[in-house]
Amino acid sequence: HVRKVKQAPRDLKVVYFPSCLNQTMGRAPKDTVKSLSEEMVELLNKAGYEVIWPQGMEHLCCGTIWESKGMPEVADKKLKELENALWEASAEGKYPVLCDQSPCLHRMRKGISRMRLYEPAEFIHLFLEDRLSFHPTDTPVAVHVTCSTRLMGLKDVIIGLAKKCSNNVYVPDEVGCCAFAGDKGLTNPELNAYALRKLKPYLQKHGVKEGYSNSRTCEIGLSVNGGITYRSIVYLVNACTTAPRR
Repeated sequence: HVRKVKQAPRDLKVVYFPSCLNQTMGRAPKDTVKSLSEEMVELLNKAGYEVIWPQGMEHLCCGTIWESKGMPEVADKKLKELENALWEASAEGKYPVLCDQSPCLHRMRKGISRMRLYEPAEFIHLFLEDRLSFHPTDTPVAVHVTCSTRLMGLKDVIIGLAKKCSNNVYVPDEVGCCAFAGDKGLTNPELNAYALRKLKPYLQKHGVKEGYSNSRTCEIGLSVNGGITYRSIVYLVNACTTAPRR
């Protein structure tokens, strides 16, 4: 469940659609950080943006989960419902749309063409970087580039964003697709474990204690098999930035 925090009206606006995955799964049980939606709103407000929530977002879905289960008609119906809600919330395309889950955004971009759609790393890179002051840490961090991020050509964007936040960024060798594959990491965890069998030794070798990505399902599998907590790249950016003096 997303708690809609109060905001002051601002000239800059963005429609934020928290994916159904991030609305329902949330952070790890022992993690003490804020929810992703709260962290996202805090970062957006810091950069001078007001968040617009789509109407009925608790029931909205891009259809990825249905498509992966061989139900294309249901998937397309859900995507159309989402498109209509985002079209209204964005004042018919006037404001950009931000989704916090990379695989969901990938499907949205394939089926929705009349709005500007972004996942976190690209939105921060294009719209927020110049409105924030970065204070990089020396803490070693790992970045996982999801399959959908690669398909959208955003690999360098998310890695570059991490490098603005940390002077020691690692992208583990021999770790490509994490094989969580929608919900396969829950039903067939051995697939996820095999794909990430070289992750933990790599992280231990380089002393990495924090991991970042842009897909909650991938982050769950990475955390389980990597031995460290993986979170959205939004957490890293919010922790390493302040609002510049104007």
